[in-house]
Order: sequence, then structure tokens, then C-alpha cells
Amino acid sequence: METVEATTPELSLADTDINWDRLDKTRFHVIGAILFTVQSALIHPTAVVKTRMQVAGSGLSQMTGLSVFSRILRSDGIPGIFRGFGTSAIGSLPGRVLALTSLEVSKDMTLKYTESMNMPEATRVGIANGVAGMISNLVSCLYFVPLDVICQRLMVQGLPGSTPCSGPFDVVRKVLAAEGFRGIYRGFGLTAITQSPASALWWGAYGTAQHIIWRSVGYKDDSEKKPSHVEMITVQATAGMTAGACSSIITTPIDTVKTRLQVIDDYGVGRPSVMKTAKTLLKEDGWRGFYRGFGPRFLNMSLYGTTMIVTYELISMLISLSFISAKADVGSSFLNS
Repeated sequence: METVEATTPELSLADTDINWDRLDKTRFHVIGAILFTVQSALIHPTAVVKTRMQVAGSGLSQMTGLSVFSRILRSDGIPGIFRGFGTSAIGSLPGRVLALTSLEVSKDMTLKYTESMNMPEATRVGIANGVAGMISNLVSCLYFVPLDVICQRLMVQGLPGSTPCSGPFDVVRKVLAAEGFRGIYRGFGLTAITQSPASALWWGAYGTAQHIIWRSVGYKDDSEKKPSHVEMITVQATAGMTAGACSSIITTPIDTVKTRLQVIDDYGVGRPSVMKTAKTLLKEDGWRGFYRGFGPRFLNMSLYGTTMIVTYELISMLISLSFISAKADVGSSFLNS
């Protein structure tokens, strides 16, 4: 009887690109839900600071992000910097399943479709990540825009122009009573039209940056040299931080308009619109008004890019490797029988 030694799968550069077929979907979503909730908790205070700076009058918007953070702590304590987190954390769970599934499936399909095309690997991966990011964002907008409206209205409670609400269900009730179903989807068109290309840019930049970094430090798919776990995390974190920082610079003006559009109700006669919101910003602070909260948003997007992509890649890699180990064990058992 021939025996086969059990070996632990060795990491290769190819393992930095995870295919949907190699993932245990249940474990991917369960572990992902837990880790992404922890990740959201770490960066939620920056989102609160950013949102209050974007929505508040010119006095608060002229303060630094650190000053706004200190002011919230003095007036509301720890609960103040975590306003809306419970609603966001619980409400995001189904949305993350939707977003991650659409991301992985569309990325895998694009990679397979472009496999026969004559193009550099970094370009192919960048295109696949970009297409996947855009499709995932379009799909998840249907779920996350109403959640954003609710969470952001909770974040700005007490500021001039915001409607007083006692909780997420009260937000939904008052928005529906005032504007109907359309109110819950305030800013949907702006989000879908602008964030989908931004998401494509983010994921495309991340995929391309990661492959460029790997090649620049001497790793190739056919190389016998294998990256360590620390090297993989470092490269992925650097690529994620770079993509997040670039995205914040490009998307902050749109995010400022979208945030104010979703939470402020006192624009005079008629329903709030993108033009009314933009004119109000110009009147209050000039063109600088479109970059309200840029510091906290830059920090938020950079930290989000780093922690999210490391968490995402680790989950994918670990579950994929355990899947490979399981197949190896099955093969070993078969040969030993």
C-alpha cells in the first residue's frame, strides 16, 4: 500500500488572486461578517466626524477634523462618535453578502473571459477588479443607499437643518411620511452614477498596484520564490491604502453633495435636489465647501482601504487554502485506501 505524506499547501504568488470557485461561500460570508463589523467599528468615528463637517454650518466646517472629534467627545461622550453604528453594523450584514458575492462572481467571470486575450497580467487583473467593483457597487447601491440615509441622519442629530429622530425606525417613519418611498432613496442617482466608476477605479487601482508591487520586489507567477504571510499583508495593505487615498481625493466633492442631499431638509420650497445642494455649498464656503470634511474622509478611506482589503484577502486566502487542504486530504485518503 503506497503512503502519501500530508503536506501543508505552500503559498505562491498566484494565491494572491482568489477565484470564487475555490471559496467556501458559507465560511466566507460568516467570517467576513464578523471581521468587517470589527473593521467598521474602528473607522466609524471618522465617518461621523466627516458627515458632521459636511452637513453643519460654516462654523463647524472650518474646524479641523481633530477639533470636531474633540467637540463631539466633550458634548456627547463615546456614544456621540458612534452615532448610527448599531444601525450600520446590523443593517450592513445582508448588504455585505450581496456586495461580496457580486464582486467575486463578476471578477471571476471577467478573468475567465479575458484569459485568452493578449495583454499584460497586471492589466488583465486591473480590468477584472475594475469591472467587478463597478458591478458590485451598482448592485449594492439598491441596498446601501437607504441604509446611508438612515445612518447619516442619526449621525447629524442636533445640527441645524436636520430633522430630530429618536432612532432608525423613527427616521424611516418620518422620511416616508414627508416624502414617501423616494425619500429613502435620496441621492440614489448621484450615488449610482458617480460611485460606480469610483469603485471601478478603486478596485482597478488596487489590483494593478498589487501586481506592480509584487513584480517590483522580484516575485513572479512562475518564480520558485514564495512570499511570506507578512509580505502578502504588507503589499495588500499598501495597495489598498494607495487606492483608498486616491479615491478620497476624486470623490470627496460628490460625497459632500450626496451627504447633505440625504440629510438636510430646509432648502426652502420644493424637494431637495443636487443643484440646490451645490448652490448652498457655493454660497456658504465657495469651492472649498465641496471639500468639507476632506481630512477625516481621506483618513477614513485610507484606513478603510487598508483594513478592508487585508481582511478581504485574508478571508479569501485562508478559506481557499483550507479548501485546497481538504482536497489534498481527500486525495491522500483515496490513495491510501
